[in-house]
Amino acid sequence: MSRSSSSATITLPGDPPGGRRAMAVWAVGVSVYFVAVIFRTSLGVAGLDAADRFHVNASALSTFSILQLLVYAGMQIPVGLLVDRLGTKKVLTIGVVLFTAGQLGFAFSPSYGTALASRALLGCGDAMTFISVLRLGTRWFPARRGPLVAQLAGLVGMAGNLVSTLVIARLLHGVGWTAAFAGSALAGVVVLVLMLLFLRDHPEGHEPEPVPHQGASYVRRQIAASWREPGTRLGLWVHFTTQFPAMVFLLLWGLPFLVQAQGLSRATAGELLTLVVLSNMLVGLVYGQVVARHHAARLPLALGTVGATALMWAVTLAWPGERAPMWLLVVLCTVLGACGPASMIGFDFARPANPPERQGTASGITNMGGFVASMTTLFLIGVLLDATGDDYTVAFSAVFVLQALGVSQILRLRGRVARRERERLVASRVETVHVPA
Repeated sequence: MSRSSSSATITLPGDPPGGRRAMAVWAVGVSVYFVAVIFRTSLGVAGLDAADRFHVNASALSTFSILQLLVYAGMQIPVGLLVDRLGTKKVLTIGVVLFTAGQLGFAFSPSYGTALASRALLGCGDAMTFISVLRLGTRWFPARRGPLVAQLAGLVGMAGNLVSTLVIARLLHGVGWTAAFAGSALAGVVVLVLMLLFLRDHPEGHEPEPVPHQGASYVRRQIAASWREPGTRLGLWVHFTTQFPAMVFLLLWGLPFLVQAQGLSRATAGELLTLVVLSNMLVGLVYGQVVARHHAARLPLALGTVGATALMWAVTLAWPGERAPMWLLVVLCTVLGACGPASMIGFDFARPANPPERQGTASGITNMGGFVASMTTLFLIGVLLDATGDDYTVAFSAVFVLQALGVSQILRLRGRVARRERERLVASRVETVHVPA
């Protein structure tokens, strides 16, 4: 469906009004996601410290992030169903309690096992945030603002990543492991209070229709109906293919790669990780505006990002000599910054393909994609590093395998999605013509 068409700018009956009140409520919800991302990515700047603290090798170190992402990915469809059923505030409340407890537990973990359990708890709470924030945006803003609101949510999340790379890293080496992680857990308490006081699921007069619940049959219907839509499946594969290269780099393996394989200092490596985050924030603003105005740009932007990422990784890993030059690492990190915004495009395929009562479920299915890919790549890199004696060239080549799989699925589904969107556009024009003045 083209956003440049006249029908795309019509305010539909029942469309939320947006405005300052919507921005204020949405800001409270997105602050929860901001804190969740700080906690999620805090291990990325502490990977080498964690290996020393718990006396583990690369495979065991990657298990921290793999388990966290496994829980996160596994929770996406249940969380989507919960959001559709219970609403945003209740699900976010559970999420904040869980991820704050996980971060606090990680701070005081005396052993590898308890630290793993803490990261799993954190992943469970983290899983409840982004889908809830997306649902909040659809309830408070007009549909035509959806792509921009979603990209802004992703941008705020990357600001949380920036806090990890700049603040948590310095705290870690300034006040120590326990104080850094326990102190950061206080942010979870702050956003919990703000949310309980100010968050509302929807504007007055825009209450959703009650959803009939019939136990397991309701769950099966929601999942099956969402999955039948080609837009949901395409959204999942776009998210799968675009997100994981930057996620893997920021979440765990970027710092070891830059320090151990490229010979950089921790400070310089931290600056490059920060560059990824800053690039993400800038590209997110651009992608959000472009997609909101030109829906046809969605797939070219996503595939272009995949191609640029693959090219830069290939050049970096194949560079002659032991280390890539600094200018190439800068370009690589700048390009990696586009991965997050490109992954958000997946939701712009799933969102128009599903009615309001299935938005949470469809978003959950879509959001699984990138995290399943990230989890798989984290595992493969850890195993390959141990098997090859820390050969990062071989280990990071796993990126190309998952990109090839994802692109093949995107190309397979794109025609079906285009036909369905044309059908919906025709149907919406017919409905608009018959709406009484």
